[in-house]
Amino acid sequence: MKLIIAAIKPFKLEEVREALTSIGVRGMMVTEIKGFGTQSGHTEIYRGAEYAVNFVPKVKLEIVVADNLAEQVVEAIAKTAQTGKIGDGKIFMLNVENALRVRTGETDGDAL
Repeated sequence: MKLIIAAIKPFKLEEVREALTSIGVRGMMVTEIKGFGTQSGHTEIYRGAEYAVNFVPKVKLEIVVADNLAEQVVEAIAKTAQTGKIGDGKIFMLNVENALRVRTGETDGDAL
């Protein structure tokens, strides 16, 4: 199993969710986050005063899938979340040793 963690622009969330559902992803966790990378934030003007926004709003997706679906999930996220502009996000893939569905006690692939 693989854990895929993706940080994307918030307005791309629904598009990415639809793309993942269409390839068979049955669940994901979504968290609103703030961060910076190459963008290093930006400046905004509010009521005539300029101030720095050092952390940019993003959405973090966490998805655990079977090994054979992992590459397809990464490709779907990358293709759907891409705008071609700086700050499109990052995707990480990690190995998952165990999974347990609390309600039924199912483990590993059956728990997904």
